[in-house]
Amino acid sequence: MKENYKHTNITGLIIKAFYNVYNILGYGFLEKVYENAMLIELRKLGLNCSNQLPITVFYDDSQVGDYCADILVEKSVIVELKAIETLAPIHETVLVNYLKATEIEVGLLLNFGPKPEFKRRVLTKEYLQKLKRND
Repeated sequence: MKENYKHTNITGLIIKAFYNVYNILGYGFLEKVYENAMLIELRKLGLNCSNQLPITVFYDDSQVGDYCADILVEKSVIVELKAIETLAPIHETVLVNYLKATEIEVGLLLNFGPKPEFKRRVLTKEYLQKLKRND
């Protein structure tokens, strides 16, 4: 199986939960509403999840920042939620940076916009090690 298919079973259930929530709530609520609904739906699907995961960013062994990821599922997938018109490249960049700052390799970006959108990103440990070797 290719690396970019890592945790496909979990991401498939997350995407199912996303569409279930979108079909019921539709567009126009604040992200927090969708976050709370996603937590309910993910747990109904039997997934272990937590929200507002603290992520610490380091530079040269010094802590330089703190962020919170919206949802962590099965300690394997970071889920970043948006409720905006359309996704932009910066939103994907933020998700990738969350992956870089953690040991988590798979992330999903879910947008509860006028049209439901999602992006899946994988940042393997092997890829990160390769980047470090090339510096």
